[in-house]
This record gives sequence, structure tokens and C-alpha cells, in this order.
Amino acid sequence: MSTLRSDQDSPWKDILRQYFQDAIAFFFPQTAARIDWHRPHEFLDKEFQQIAPEAAIGKRYADQLVKVWLRQGQALWLLVHIEVQAKAEAHFAERMLVYHLRIFDRFHSHATSLAILCDANAQWRPNHYHVGNPDTELTFRFGMVKLLDYRDRWTELERDRNPFAVVVMAHLKAQETQRDSQQRKEFKLGLIRRLYEQGYERRDILNLFRFVDWVMILPKGLECEFWQELKAYEEERRMPYISSVERMGIEQGIEQGIEQGERSLVLRLLKRKVGVLSESVNAQINALSITQLEALGEALLDFSSLSDLDEWLMEQEP
Repeated sequence: MSTLRSDQDSPWKDILRQYFQDAIAFFFPQTAARIDWHRPHEFLDKEFQQIAPEAAIGKRYADQLVKVWLRQGQALWLLVHIEVQAKAEAHFAERMLVYHLRIFDRFHSHATSLAILCDANAQWRPNHYHVGNPDTELTFRFGMVKLLDYRDRWTELERDRNPFAVVVMAHLKAQETQRDSQQRKEFKLGLIRRLYEQGYERRDILNLFRFVDWVMILPKGLECEFWQELKAYEEERRMPYISSVERMGIEQGIEQGIEQGERSLVLRLLKRKVGVLSESVNAQINALSITQLEALGEALLDFSSLSDLDEWLMEQEP
């Protein structure tokens, strides 16, 4: 059985930002057709954190709030919500409505709300929220795609040159092979070979490799086999795109991204829990290892004042 990484949101956020136009064109073509892609789009990270601070807690969501421009010249706010490790959630549609209303309150404009559901529950398909009584009625509908539905469109995915066809294939096969690591290794290698054979640029191969490598994790032994076979394939084609040094850089970059995200989350939660932190306390937290950060993330739930944090930090000193 293959190991699962706990932070599946990280690769989704990265690949969505790298290929945002491709993602909207692939999943929501009607919305993509309305957008003037010649004008740059803008990721509104700080604004979304203010609108939905609770979205930063946990590792199930890969949300992006993006400002784009319509062909007619007006600004449009897109809320793209990727439910990475979803289970049936009774209040999902309500949460989508809440975010929509907060965006309206912040920007005085209705956003286009889009949801990408990555779960394995074929029956769970939230796409609207309705409340009604004799004097008040409200129906809020949002765009929704279910990755599970692409299982019946596999030939279409194989022909599609959109990078998100590769993303969807990797995700579905990662789900399908959770209990068969050998099959996962074979499909992972086949998917990477396909990138070379379809003539993707080196930059795209590296970007998509990062996603595939992260969601299709293998046990150590099979990982070594995978790497040896990929290296032999590259040498045969005389296309050494993913060198051992570059592979190490990819892994280090992923780990650094995780650590930065953990540190940022812990600092935000501490600020909400015990108030503004001094520069010296910030410096102490920035010096913590990733293991200590995870421990602090659990411990802070019981903090009620800055003194609790000071006491915890003192306990970490050698």
C-alpha cells in the first residue's frame, strides 16, 4: 500500500497558479470564453485570507480568489474552490454562499463561484444552496465539476493537450491505485513518458512532473525503480530533463513550501489566539524546526495568553 501525503492541497495550489488559464478553459469553458486573457489576472491572496480566515485551517482546500477582466472591459472576481480530500459535507453549499457574500461585501461585485471536487463519492454533488419561506426565497447556484466523472472520458483525456488533462489523470490513478503500488509506479512512469512523447516543453514537463510526483507517492523501493527506469528512458530519447540534481531541487522546493506554509499558518493562528507577537517571539518561532512547528500548532489550541506561548517556547530551549 502506498503512503499518502497529508498536504494534498499544496500541489493543487501550485499547478492551479501555474496554469490558471488552462484550468478555467478545461473545467469551465463558458466562463473562460468570457475572459480577456490578454489582460493579466491577479491572485488576491491577502484579500481572500481576510474574507475567509477559516479556510487556512486544515489541509483540505486549495482556494484561489482571482481578479480577471471580461472581454467587455469589466473586472470579474473568480472564486475557485478545490475540495482536495472531501467527504460529504452538509454545509458545503452554504460555505460557498458565505464566501460569495463576503466577496460581494468586500468588492461590491458578484463573483463567479466555481468548485472542483476531488473526492471519491459519486453521489455527493453540491452545486446550489436554497432557502425559502413564504416571504423570502434565495437560490444560489455555483459551477461544479467532479473529477470522478472523467473516469468515463479517459480516451478524451489522453488526446487532450491541456495540462489539466494530465492533472486529472494523475489524480484519478492516484485514487485508483491506493492499494496497488506496483500498478501506481507503472502508470506514473507511463504518464511522464506521455509528456515527452506529446512534445511538451521542458518547463511544462518539470511543472507537471512535480504534481504527478507529489500525488502519486511510491514506497522507497518502487520509487528507486521508477527513477532508474525514467533515467534510462530519458537517456534513450536523449532528453535528460529531470536530472538527479534537479529532482533533489524539486523535493527541497516542495519541503520548503510546506514549511513556509506551516510557519505562516501557525503565526496567524497565534495572533488570533493570544494577540500581536513581538519581534523577538516571531524570531523564536521562525527558528523552530518543522517538527516543533507541528507541535506548536497542536499546543496553541490550549493557549489563553502570551505567557502560555512564552512558557512553551522556554520548554523548547536546549
